[in-house]
Amino acid sequence: MTSRVKYSPIGIATALGMVALGLALPVAAQSDGLSMLEELTKGEWTIKHRDGSPDRKICVKTGRELIQLRHKQADCSRFVVEDGANKVAVQYTCPGNGYGRTNIRKETGALVQIESQGIASGLPFQFAAEARRTGSC
Repeated sequence: MTSRVKYSPIGIATALGMVALGLALPVAAQSDGLSMLEELTKGEWTIKHRDGSPDRKICVKTGRELIQLRHKQADCSRFVVEDGANKVAVQYTCPGNGYGRTNIRKETGALVQIESQGIASGLPFQFAAEARRTGSC
């Protein structure tokens, strides 16, 4: 003999709401906030590599230009690992050209420390650098 279980419409709605919330939270956690980068002073920045590589100048408009220094293409997908007041960490993948992970620590609005590693054009890279605002673009 089998018995039939009755489900309350309110209980079903509550359960569905909890499932929907559980699915939405990971998406919200992956939003590309990166407000620390937006607070950096806009303009020309000079990147000094700690290994003695030649300095590089870039124009910083949003701060996000500092994330993919070894991957110039725009079609890379990004995942924000850390989004703090003075530090961000971003992992990214560039179709057909590798991937990277970059940590940026803000000392002031015109001075940051960058550490990055990954694969670009089939070759591994790793660097540490200081980036400083040096003028206008």
